Amino acid sequence: MAERGDHVRVYYDGSCGLCHRSVRFLVARDARARLRFAPLAGPTFVAETAPAERAALPDSLAVRRAAGEPLLVRSRAIAAALRELPGAWSALGALLAAIPAPLSDLGYRAVAASRRRLFAAPKSACPLLPPAQLARFDP
Repeated sequence: MAERGDHVRVYYDGSCGLCHRSVRFLVARDARARLRFAPLAGPTFVAETAPAERAALPDSLAVRRAAGEPLLVRSRAIAAALRELPGAWSALGALLAAIPAPLSDLGYRAVAASRRRLFAAPKSACPLLPPAQLARFDP
C-alpha cells in the first residue's frame, strides 16, 4: 500500500461505462480516501505521465502508486487499487497480485474486449457522485 500521506492515482477511460462503474465502486469503498482519480484524456494525466508512457497504455484503468513509480496497467492496476481498500478487498487485491501477470491479464483482456458492448458510455468524463467525493477527482 502507499505510504501514509501519499495518495494512489487511478486514471480511467472517461468514455467507458465499465471504467465509470469501477471508479464508483472504488470511491464507495475507499473509506480512508487514499485513491485520487483523473481521466486518461485529462490534463492531470498528461502532466503526470511521460509521452512514451502515455503512448503505451491501454484505454482503461491505470494506477500509479507513488511519484516516480511505473504506471500499472491491466490486472496489475486493478490489484493495486483493490489493495488500497479495507478488509477483504485488500486481500482480493493481494491475491490477484500474486497471480502471474500474463495469466491474470488474460481475464482482464477478455472483459476489456466486450466492455463497450456491455456497459453504456457515460454522459461525462467524471462519474456522478456526491460533491464530497467529487473533491477526489482531478481534471
